Amino acid sequence: MKMSRTALLVIALPMSLVAQQPAPVGGPVTTVFRGRTMGLQRNIAQAFDSIPESKFNYKPTPAQLSVGYIAQHLSSDNYFFCNQFGEKKGAPSAEETSTADSIKAKWPKDKLVANLKASLTFCEEAFAQIDDSKLGEDVTMQFGNNPPRKTPRAQMVLGHALDLADHYSQIANYMRLNGMLPPSALPRPPRP
Repeated sequence: MKMSRTALLVIALPMSLVAQQPAPVGGPVTTVFRGRTMGLQRNIAQAFDSIPESKFNYKPTPAQLSVGYIAQHLSSDNYFFCNQFGEKKGAPSAEETSTADSIKAKWPKDKLVANLKASLTFCEEAFAQIDDSKLGEDVTMQFGNNPPRKTPRAQMVLGHALDLADHYSQIANYMRLNGMLPPSALPRPPRP
């Protein structure tokens, strides 16, 4: 009889603790995307902060993008994707939208990083508008001069996460080629 009471306690106690945990805000899918995306955003911001300005023209081969080009490209992509997350809209400055990408890529590091961080902050605020029930809603997107088309909001959320992961991987490789450790490879502080 004691054994069955112990077994019941072993099963019931963890279940009661799980039941006391608050439900994820926005639902499980949105919560997972938000968590992963915010982690990538932190790594990207930290990576660009740690790369010296002298390396912002660096690119491994002539065919690849420079560090500065990636910074300005990410800023633009962030507005493209995150403007589809809800009613809240963000926009780069008039100077950013009227300047060619190849010119912006050569702006000083502090300007490029400030623009990138502003776009990341906007994306974090835009993410607060999403919950699982809104992921299936249609949004209108347009690439360049192509005609606008409808797509589920989930495609924009997934596209944003994949775009961040792709460019973080790219910049992490550039850092390693220059003898720097990317943020995700740095030792983690010990847990308290």
